[in-house]
Amino acid sequence: MREIGASVYAASVDNEEKAGELAADLSYPVGYGLTRADADSIGAWWEERRGIFHATEFILAQDGTVVSSTYSSGPIGRLDVQDVIRLINFRESQK
Repeated sequence: MREIGASVYAASVDNEEKAGELAADLSYPVGYGLTRADADSIGAWWEERRGIFHATEFILAQDGTVVSSTYSSGPIGRLDVQDVIRLINFRESQK
């Protein structure tokens, strides 16, 4: 993503240790300890039974405007890095 000037950030309900294990294999930072209030503040779908929020992904313009959002209750439908790059490149070509 750096080649197009984009940054990736992730966040989890997991504690610091568990989130750190996940982040060890990633090239971007992972926040931890998110709560239902955090999920509510970004409009994520909170699952009470497991105490988690489901994948909630945003692509933001440089001014912070949300240009794309994706919500998924499972592994299908999540953003793929190549799709994100294509979307960003398309938006840039439309300027």
